[in-house]
Amino acid sequence: MNKYFSIFGAIALSITICTPAFSEGLDELPAELAKAYEGVDAGQPIEPSKYREWTPRSAPPWKIGYASSYAGNTWRAEGMKRLMEVMLPQYKEAGLVSEVIVTQSDLNDGRQIQQIRQLVDQGVDAIIICCSNPVSLNKAVKYAYDKGVVVFSYSGYLTSEYALNASSNYTDGGYQIAKALIEEVGGKGDFLLVSGIPGAASSESFDTGAKRALEEFSDAKLVGQVAGNWTDQVAQTEVQKFLATNPAKIDGIIAQGSQETGILKAVLQSGRDVMPISLAGSAGAACYLKQNPDWISHAFQIWPPGDEMELGFNSVIRTLQGQGPKVQSILRPVYRVEAADYVASLADDCSIDSTEYIQPGIDVWYPNETAAGYFLNPADPLTWSPSK
Repeated sequence: MNKYFSIFGAIALSITICTPAFSEGLDELPAELAKAYEGVDAGQPIEPSKYREWTPRSAPPWKIGYASSYAGNTWRAEGMKRLMEVMLPQYKEAGLVSEVIVTQSDLNDGRQIQQIRQLVDQGVDAIIICCSNPVSLNKAVKYAYDKGVVVFSYSGYLTSEYALNASSNYTDGGYQIAKALIEEVGGKGDFLLVSGIPGAASSESFDTGAKRALEEFSDAKLVGQVAGNWTDQVAQTEVQKFLATNPAKIDGIIAQGSQETGILKAVLQSGRDVMPISLAGSAGAACYLKQNPDWISHAFQIWPPGDEMELGFNSVIRTLQGQGPKVQSILRPVYRVEAADYVASLADDCSIDSTEYIQPGIDVWYPNETAAGYFLNPADPLTWSPSK
């Protein structure tokens, strides 16, 4: 466990599942999108957005800040690659963005708060963040709001009423992933849960949903939980430690994304038969599935790194364009894919050492026609103009 657990511990332990009471914002969503809010944890803000009629403090091209909390895994690197090599050139060419300023806090909340304030003072029009503690940045978010700057959290959420959020419903994702894995092995057995970064909203939400699924199976038991920090090397080490000190059979491993390849390697090195491990995009573990098609029948995409970055950035630009987000949190439905389709893009000579990701692609995972349902005045952000 890392320092985030002590910051978030009491809150994380009290997270519950709720079915939202639909009101302004939620009841304006198309029915198929509103379903994504079912089972959301109680901490997720789903009230009407404060940015429904908001306008930015300047006209385009806008300056965007990215107050990154961590750069130490391949998931973050893939998201950064999509931002700087794909989206930034597109939005520059469209005359919408002038630059993206990136800071790194290395999981230090105090440093990230300072960096957010500095980005505001440097004149950015919006700030995106990822995967942070849900409460620790709230004062910095209010500082930004008071200066006319919107803060948008993707792949997680902030509880501030002045923040916006965009991601999958991770509580439902954890539930569906765990339920599918338990069913894969016959509805019973002993399971290991590999969390992400304790204290981060998305990690805690996933675990809440996964444990709810376990409670529904009387013969399924959670026998251990380790934190992989969403990093293959960390997950591999922590799972190796667990397997070395717990010789009993493990029937399945419920894993948050961005670390299933490290988990797989730990199991292979232990000499045990490879039990089903939940899959969520890592190409190394997907390659093992391609080579062993009877291993598991399905995978999930609840946090494809480039697509999630694009979801967040797309939502930021739409908000700056005055499209008016209906609710504080844009929650997209959980995406499940069958094994054959999941591995179809991999070459026959793929490697389980790959650090790449399988991603649906933004046109599949969050197309414009889906995005439009979350905004009051939707338009394709790349073809929008101030006159519209």
